[in-house]
Amino acid sequence: MVKTNKILLRIILMATYVFICAILVFLISGILSYLNTGADRSSLLHTQIKKEQVYTPELKWKKDGNQGRPISDQVLAAVESNYLDAWYIKQLAYRENTKTGIADFYTKNARKNLFSIIDENAKNETYIEATTLSHEPDVLFYSEDGQLVVLEDKAVVEHKKIFQHKTQVLAITEQSDYKHILLLEDGFWRIRHSVRENVKPYKKKNRKNAPNSLPIKGINYYPQKTPWNMFGNTFDQTIIAKDFEIIKKAGLNSIRIFVPYEDFGKAVLKEDKLNKLKTVLDIALEKQLKVVVTLFDFYGNYDVLDWTLTYKHARGIVTKFKDHKAILAWDLKNEPNLDFESRGKENVISWLTFLLTVVKTIDETHPVTIGWSNIESATILSDQLDYISFHYYEALENFENELLTLKKQLPNQPLILQEFGLSSYGGFWRPFASSEQAQANYHKTMQKVLAKHKVNFMSWTLYDFEEVPSNVVGKLPWRTNPQKNFGFINSNGKKKAAFEFIAQ
Repeated sequence: MVKTNKILLRIILMATYVFICAILVFLISGILSYLNTGADRSSLLHTQIKKEQVYTPELKWKKDGNQGRPISDQVLAAVESNYLDAWYIKQLAYRENTKTGIADFYTKNARKNLFSIIDENAKNETYIEATTLSHEPDVLFYSEDGQLVVLEDKAVVEHKKIFQHKTQVLAITEQSDYKHILLLEDGFWRIRHSVRENVKPYKKKNRKNAPNSLPIKGINYYPQKTPWNMFGNTFDQTIIAKDFEIIKKAGLNSIRIFVPYEDFGKAVLKEDKLNKLKTVLDIALEKQLKVVVTLFDFYGNYDVLDWTLTYKHARGIVTKFKDHKAILAWDLKNEPNLDFESRGKENVISWLTFLLTVVKTIDETHPVTIGWSNIESATILSDQLDYISFHYYEALENFENELLTLKKQLPNQPLILQEFGLSSYGGFWRPFASSEQAQANYHKTMQKVLAKHKVNFMSWTLYDFEEVPSNVVGKLPWRTNPQKNFGFINSNGKKKAAFEFIAQ
């Protein structure tokens, strides 16, 4: 028995020894492999910069000032990449008061000034959130040995927010000209010296675009089987065409649709999603319906460093479809005021203000609006928007008085009640709270008030839905079940009593 135990012990010890040796060999081989292959530069940075995901300012090369040797497209692309990296790493450094990564994009001489600013800010508990929105660089000189570039960057638009003791003390947008000297070191272009010139406040007056002269009688639209996922894998243009025919025959002339930000690819727009959006617009045009396109659905990050990403997204969509004859208007975002508390009112409004300029710069024809979640928020940015959109789900008996108050506040502004409706749900989770008849009475009354005051409208929504995604109203049944039953047509395809009052 004792002999058997000794044998077992020896086997266990030998197995343990072999296992430990195997682990050591694996670790050593991994280290050798890393050292032999070399590390990618981006992996050495703690910041892991990926501009295509996080920093995409508008950039247009001028290419008319080079007095040195000709510069190839390959070299110019490398200069552009490292130049934007330098901007982004500086913005991160100023926000976090960290020196991490600075050495990779600035020479030793240039780092002195940056480090001095970072140290002073950290000492005073100050930090800066900043981004650039547009660049117009031009190579003034490229040296014969290919080691130096003199770069001029005109009309750089910068937005900054300065915080002290975690409280914002200043927000400013400026336009400046820059001149930079870049040196080629270790295969990468680093900024050697920078000069900022001609600094002035950035002010762009957006031209007002009058809304289409037709009275807007519309509806918010999702296909019945794919609410909040209209452009997904089950996209069916035949169903959409049939629905648009129903809408047109009901006496309506317009629809409002939603473009999900992440689903469409963020800054790098997905071609298949754009093709689906084009299909929807083509069908609407065929059915003689105008379309309000609501951008940035399910977007909620208004961080300054995220601005270039979102503005590239907007530029791509608006540029592609601004000439489509079905477009009625651009809605910058659905109910952004709901993010005021969690994201900060100033942050949200700043983002919307610049987005408004981006869209209007590209499309000088179609009006731009914002779908505020309530009538109280409708005055925000009213002097810059082409027409005022608001939603109303509050007490019906208060609507007319609140509408008249808004009309007095904005006497010369076109108004549209962009969302309104009543759920017909009166089941277990809200017993006797509503019914299909109550819903019909609601719409009958609302249409009388809207007609009386000549207010444009888009109701919510064509169909009842069998499912509502949890990211819309959560998972609680007393919230999801009412949300499923706002439609004029039930989940079986039968018109509800309210359908009689879908239009004036």
